[in-house]
Amino acid sequence: MPAQPSSVESQTEPFLSVTRGNPSAEELAAVAAVVLALEGGTEAAPRRPAVRAWARRAQLHLPPRPGAGAWRRSGR
Repeated sequence: MPAQPSSVESQTEPFLSVTRGNPSAEELAAVAAVVLALEGGTEAAPRRPAVRAWARRAQLHLPPRPGAGAWRRSGR
């Protein structure tokens, strides 16, 4: 059985109102998607930049670390 909307929900203003023109259902859906995307909601945690160890070593002008595959890293 479907839930009955409360009196508070039925008295709210509409999400969108069209003042001019005759938009299609697809156009209204596109506008609603853009508005909801811009509205935000929860903010995601800031992402750490993806920096690899070899890039940090190159920025510090350090030679490659010794070990397996060091000869490959020396050419970069």
